[in-house]
Formats: sequence, C-alpha cells, structure tokens
Amino acid sequence: MRAKPKVDKAEYARRRRALMALMEPNSIAILPASEIQIRNNGVEHRYRQDSDFHYLIGFDEPDSVFVLIPGREYGEAILFCREREHDHERWHGTVTGPERAAELYGVDDAFPIDDIDDILPGLIEGRFRLYYAMGTHLKFDTRILSWVNSIGMDDREGTEPPGELIQLGQYLHELRLHKSAKEIDILRHAAQISAAAHIRVMETLAPGMMEYEVEAELEYQFSKRGARHPAYPSIVGGGSNACTLHYIDNDKVLNAGDLVLIDAGGEYEYYASDVTRTLPVSGKFSDEQAALYEVVLAAQRAAIEQVVPGNHWNQPHEAAVTELTTGLKGLGLLEGNVEELLEVGAYNQFYMHRTGHWLGLDVHDVGEYKVGGEWRVFEKGMVTTVEPGLYIPEHAENVPEAYRGIGIRIEDNVAVTRDGHDVLTDDIPKTIAEVEQTMSAI
Repeated sequence: MRAKPKVDKAEYARRRRALMALMEPNSIAILPASEIQIRNNGVEHRYRQDSDFHYLIGFDEPDSVFVLIPGREYGEAILFCREREHDHERWHGTVTGPERAAELYGVDDAFPIDDIDDILPGLIEGRFRLYYAMGTHLKFDTRILSWVNSIGMDDREGTEPPGELIQLGQYLHELRLHKSAKEIDILRHAAQISAAAHIRVMETLAPGMMEYEVEAELEYQFSKRGARHPAYPSIVGGGSNACTLHYIDNDKVLNAGDLVLIDAGGEYEYYASDVTRTLPVSGKFSDEQAALYEVVLAAQRAAIEQVVPGNHWNQPHEAAVTELTTGLKGLGLLEGNVEELLEVGAYNQFYMHRTGHWLGLDVHDVGEYKVGGEWRVFEKGMVTTVEPGLYIPEHAENVPEAYRGIGIRIEDNVAVTRDGHDVLTDDIPKTIAEVEQTMSAI
C-alpha cells in the first residue's frame, strides 16, 4: 500500500531556510500559535493551529511561539512551548515539552513558554528588523509592543529595539503560494478523499432525505479516510437553498424533482480540498435543469483551460463569464449582444462571485491576486479552485418559471504544472451522463 503523503522535518527545514533567505541581515521573525477558542461555557472548539505557524514547523500545540533568527550562532530556530505536567496530561493528553521539541521538530533550541518574558526580549534586542504579522494575533500584538518598548526604555549603552517592523505575511505568504511536490501530493490525497465522499453521496441520495443526512455522510466519509475534519462548513442546499451562496443550515427536506448543491471538502494534514457538485435529487435532470447545468459546465471547462503557466489570474474568470453570458442568452435569460452584455456585467444578476481562489493550508489560501497593480501570472505549483455557477432566484422577473429557484455550481481543484494544469478532483463525476449513471449504480 502506498504510504500516505506527509510533510517531513526536512521539508519544514527547507521552508524555514527559504524564509530566512528573504529576511534582511540581523533580523528576527516571531510567530505565535493560534489561541484556544471557546465554543460556549466550559467547552472549547477543537484546536487548529495557525497555518503560518504550522507551515514552518508542523508543531500543533497551543501556547507556543516560534522564532527565527537568521545567522544566530547558537541556533536559528527557537520554540517556546508548554512544559509537561502530569495533571494537565491526565486531562488533555500528551504534551511534547521543550526537552523533546528539538528532536521531534528539528528546532535548534526550545524553552518553556513561561520563560518567554525573560528570554525573548533579549533575542529581539539589537536586531535591525522585526518580522511579525501585526494585527493577526491581537493579544500577542500587545506583548510584542511591550517587549519592544521595554528595550527602547532601557538606558544601558548599546541597547536598541528594532528600527523597523515588517509585515511577515508579504514574504511568508509568497512561499506558501508556490506549493512543493510534497504539498501537491497531499492536496491530491485530500481531493481523493473528497472524491470518494461525493461519489458515495451520489450513490445514496434519494428524495425525502434531510440535507443534514447528506452532510453527515460526507463528513463520515472524510473522517474514515483520514480527513478528520471538513475544511469548511459543508454546504448542502436543496432547491432554492442552493441560491444562498454560503447556506449552511442544512436542515430542510430534499424534494423529488429538485437539485441539491453540495459544496464540501475534507482537510487532510492541514491541507484543504474544496469541491462542489450539483445533483438531481431524483437521479435525473429535468430539461431546464440540464440546460442550465450544461451552461455552467461549459463555463467551468473554458475556465480550467485558462489555468496554465503564463496566463494571468483573471483569464479563467473572463472565460467563464463569457460562456455563462453566451449560454444565458441562448436560453433567453439575457437579451442583447454578448459583448455588450459582458461590458455591463449583465450576468451579475445570476452569477455574483469570482471563479476561483487559491487553495492550500487555508481553503481561501494566502497569496496576492495582483502584483504591482497587474493580475498575477500563473506559475508551476500554484493551486486554485475553478467554480463558476448560476443562481436563479425564485422571485426572478422575466425568467420562465421552470428556471426559477435553481442554483448550480461546479467546482474543482486545479494545480498549475510546468506546461499546463492538473485537475486534482477529476475523479468526481460531473457531466450529466456521468452523474446520472453514478446515481443509478445501486
């Protein structure tokens, strides 16, 4: 059996070296871990590490701070973390502790988090630049400022705080945007898990089911295959619920003759998949549903073809809206010249979102879409979603009644390769024939 893909210590070390190569001499970078979030009285949300923090070290415990100091004689990578305590571990499980952190996570040194006020100001002192994501961790911002101010007020000769505070994200997020071969393997595995879940739903969907039954099946399939958590709240919108873009109530009956829009993806090893398929609840598309579906599918195919090195970020969207506008005109839902309809954005009444977003450790992953005011050019290792849709409100005027209340979206995850693209979610049926055949398989 092929080993499941996983980021190893060597890759984390490579990432740290890449970030330090972008930092100015005599500088320091500081990253705090995510805080524990309270769900309600006495109950915590399941912990999820900050994606930037995880990207650099893979250490997933709270109450931790990671520090990088390029060129430091006594070690460049330093971790502050919880100490091991018998009573705490009895209730909450094993804690790594500073003593084991260097061995397990490849850092040069590790200290108890309770000692950070005594140690970290000395590491900051004398550095020319401090790289930190100011505004992201508001509570920790005050500690950073306190440490910097305390250094500034120290009247010892030669004691100087950093002269410049630099937003860490502008460097770190550029690294995260370009995925390594290992990251693509993990994203592909997450996509395969999500594919199995969507196919299982196609095989079991039936009129009378509740939307939340579909949600439960999806998340069961994710978890049993190693994607222990969904990458985002699953959307299961039957009928006109599909026209609410971020519908997550998932508490209505799925009626015969309706479509159901399912936007759900598993998270594997912190990497997200993000998939949408739209299915006929009864197993067969009506003529009007099929007509709209074919328009969306044509738009998605046209958009995917534009995800190649050298094209810019907006070209898939431009291709999608051209196909959507042409298709809507062909169905009589828009009237006029296609170029003029595109110019005024006539499609916006039925399609009001972008055609994709970056994908990675975050489902809406980091990375700028424009550079120097120009759309970013696709490069090998970038991963994007491609997700055009059409949403015809129930109250839409001048639209034949048979089209009203229909929402359709088709979404895949696409990696940019050296000379083209790779659709990571291509295993999931999406043509009308494929979907209907899969739904009639049992």
